[in-house]
Amino acid sequence: MFEEIAHFMLILALYGSLAQGYFSLIGAHKNSEGMMRAGRHTATTVFALTFFSFMILILAFVESNFSLLLVSSHSHTLKPLLYKISGVWANHEGSMLLWTLILTMYGALIVLFGKNLPLLLKSRAIGIQGILAVGFFTFILFTSNPFQRINPVPVEGLGLNPLLQDPGLAIHPPILYLGYVGFSVVFSFSVAALIEGKVDALWAKWLRPWVMASWSFLTLGITLGSIWAYYELGWGGWWMWDPVENVSFMPWLAGTALLHSIMTLGTRHKLADWTVLLGICTFSLCLVGTFVVRSGVLVSVHSFATDPTRGIFILMLLIIVSGSALSLYAFRSKNIRKHLKFEPYSREGGLILNNLLLVISCITVFIGTFYPLFIDAIYGDKISVGKPYFDLTFTPIMLLLILCMGTAPLLKWNKNSGGQIISLFKKIAIPMLVIISLTGLIGKSFWGALGLSIAAYLAITTLIAIKVRTKNFKSWKSLQPKTYSFAVAHLGVAIFTAGVVFMSVWSEDNINRLKVGEKLNVADYSFTLSSINTGKRKNYEYLNATIDVTKKKAFIKALSTEQRFYPTRNIVTTEAGFHFTMGPTIFTAISEGNSQDGWIIRANYHPFVTWIWIGALLMSLAGFVSLFDKSYYRKQEIL
Repeated sequence: MFEEIAHFMLILALYGSLAQGYFSLIGAHKNSEGMMRAGRHTATTVFALTFFSFMILILAFVESNFSLLLVSSHSHTLKPLLYKISGVWANHEGSMLLWTLILTMYGALIVLFGKNLPLLLKSRAIGIQGILAVGFFTFILFTSNPFQRINPVPVEGLGLNPLLQDPGLAIHPPILYLGYVGFSVVFSFSVAALIEGKVDALWAKWLRPWVMASWSFLTLGITLGSIWAYYELGWGGWWMWDPVENVSFMPWLAGTALLHSIMTLGTRHKLADWTVLLGICTFSLCLVGTFVVRSGVLVSVHSFATDPTRGIFILMLLIIVSGSALSLYAFRSKNIRKHLKFEPYSREGGLILNNLLLVISCITVFIGTFYPLFIDAIYGDKISVGKPYFDLTFTPIMLLLILCMGTAPLLKWNKNSGGQIISLFKKIAIPMLVIISLTGLIGKSFWGALGLSIAAYLAITTLIAIKVRTKNFKSWKSLQPKTYSFAVAHLGVAIFTAGVVFMSVWSEDNINRLKVGEKLNVADYSFTLSSINTGKRKNYEYLNATIDVTKKKAFIKALSTEQRFYPTRNIVTTEAGFHFTMGPTIFTAISEGNSQDGWIIRANYHPFVTWIWIGALLMSLAGFVSLFDKSYYRKQEIL
C-alpha cells in the first residue's frame, strides 16, 4: 500500500516539476508576481513529495519487503541496518531516485536562501531546476521504477553486492551526489543570466557559495571514494585512471576553474561570459559522468549499477539539456561579454592562466577517457588508454598549475613591475634552494626532487601570502573566512602533491607464492606468512592469511588478509590487510593457492599515501570554511 502511494507521489512530483517550470519561467517572462509565487511553492512541494517517496523506499528496505523487485534483488534479512539503508542507493533505481531527491532539494534551497535575489533571476533559476527535474522524474517513472512489484514474493532476497558491504557505501555516494547535483544550481543561474542578458559582480557573489559548496562536496566525495577503493578492491591503489574515476574528476577540474573564474568576476568584474560557459559545462560533465556510470559504455571496476538500454535515455537527456544551454550561450553570450583589458603580470593574469591550465587538463582527461570509445565506434578496434598516457600529458600540466597557484596570490591585482617581481622571488629563493637540495638527497630521484620542490614552493608562497596580508601575522584574527579558505586549500594541495610524489616515485611492491613460514621482502620490511585458515560463515567461504610484518627484525604488526567467496552471487572478494601511519603504509593481500604450491601473497610499501587524503580533505574543509564568510550574504550587496 505505502509503496503504491510512494509511486503516486513520484507521478505527482513529475507534474509538479512541469508546473514549477511553467509558472516560474512564464511568470518571469510576464513579470507576474502570482505565477512566480506559485512556482516557488511548487518547488518546495515537489521536494516534499520526493522526500516522502524516498523515505518509503528506505522503510521497504529496512522491513525487508521482498514484494518489491528492488528490495529482493539488493537486500537480505540478515543484513545489518546500515547496509539495509545504504542498499537503497546501491543500485540503479535507488541511486537515480537519490539523485532526483537532491536535485529537488536544491530547488527548494533556492527558494529558502534566495530571498534577497532579484525576483526575475530567482524565478527563472527555479524554473530551470524544475525542467531538469522533469527529465529525471520521466526517466525514473518510465525506465527505472524503484517500486515495481514482484510475484510470487520470494522468501529471501539476493543480498547486497559484497563489494558494497562497507561503511563507505553509506557516505560516499550521497556526498558525491551533493557535489554533482549541486552544480545544477550553477547551471540554472547561468542559463537564467543568459536569458536576462546580465551577469555582474553581484551575481557572482551570490553564486559563489553554491559553487564552493558543490565543489567541496565533490572533493570530499572523490576523496572518500579513493580511500574506499584503496582498502576494498584489494589492489592497494589510490587512483588508477579508471573511467568512472575520470568522469568524476572532469567536473572537479571544470568546477575548480569555475571557482577561480567566479572569484575574478566578483572582484574584478571580468570573465563574465567565460564564467557562464564554465557553469554550463561543469554540470554537463556531471551528466556525462551519470551517463557513463549508468550505461556501462566504458568498462570500470567501480560500476555496480549499469544498464546500457537505460543509458540511452540519459544520453538523450544530456544532449537536450547541454545542447539547449550551449545553443543559448552561442546566441546570447554577446549580451554579457565585456571587453576589458587585463595585465598579464598580475593576480588576475595568474587566475586566467590557472583557468586555462585547468580546462586543458580537463580536456586531456576527457580525450584519454573517451578516445577508446570513439575508436571502437569508428573502426571496431578495442584499445585502452592507461597510466602512461596520463603521466605524459596530465602531470606536466598539473606541475605548471601548482607553480601558478603559488605565484598568483603574491601578485597585485594591478600591473606588477619587473622590480616587484624580482623582489618577490628573492624572498623565496633561499628557502627553495635549501628544499631543492634536501629533496635531491631523498631517494636520489630527479622527478621526486622536482615534485617535492614544487609542493614546497606552493606551501612557502602560501605562507608568505598570508604573512603579507596579516602584516607579519599580527592581524590574522581580522582575516575573513575566505582568506583562511584560500590558505587551507593551497596548503592542502601542497600536502596532496607531496603524497602523490612519494607514492609515485618511492612506493614498492612484491608478489610471490609463499608457503607457511616463508617470507618476501619489500623495501626495509619482511612479510612472513605465519598461518592459513579456511572456513565458512553465514553467507561466504573464506581463505584467511595471517602475515607477520617486521622491519630490520623489529616486529611491526600481524596483518590479516582474506579472500572471500559468496555463493549466492558467485563473487570473489579480497579483504586486504593494512597498517596506516602518517609515514609509511604497508598493505597485503592474498590470492588463490594451496598447501602444496603455496598461496599468492602481494605486499606493498606506500610512503606517505595518507598525505594524499589529508591534503584532499583539507581542500574540502577549506571550501566549507569559506561558506561562513558573511560578505557573501550581505543584503545590500545582492539587491
